[in-house]
Amino acid sequence: MINIVLHQPEIPANTGNIGRTCVAAGVRLHLIEPLGFRLNEKQIRRAGMDYWEHLDVRRYVNYETFLDENPGAAIWYATTKAEQVYSDVAFGPDDYIMFGRESAGIPEEILAGQKERCIRIPMLEGMRSLNLSNSAAIVLYEALRQNGFAGMEKAGALHRLEWQG
Repeated sequence: MINIVLHQPEIPANTGNIGRTCVAAGVRLHLIEPLGFRLNEKQIRRAGMDYWEHLDVRRYVNYETFLDENPGAAIWYATTKAEQVYSDVAFGPDDYIMFGRESAGIPEEILAGQKERCIRIPMLEGMRSLNLSNSAAIVLYEALRQNGFAGMEKAGALHRLEWQG
């Protein structure tokens, strides 16, 4: 199972949106504290809708505890500072994809020793970053695509009518 990791997220609506995406994709969400909100806040429930109760979520008091409880985790670090693009790496079916705080990203103390595991989403020059929940969805779905969307529904159906042709 692919895993999404949020390092000290600050905005509850982003975390709620990411939680909803995790449920839809069948992935686990890991939250590294401190959080900039309480998990029972209204904004999380609104953004996560009725999906939040189905979310497989784990909390950690800090990054070191996260590492201790997930030994050997293959972690990709999403950062605007990376040289390699997220679509140019090979995601494994059990990889972890980490995103940092909305205001500051992943601390450089974590990134400094992980150059080969750092990935970025291409943007036009002068842009600081994309919204956290959008970034998580972009990278997550590339990882899922690379792994054949394992376990996910392959075809859609109309609600009232049949497809023509």
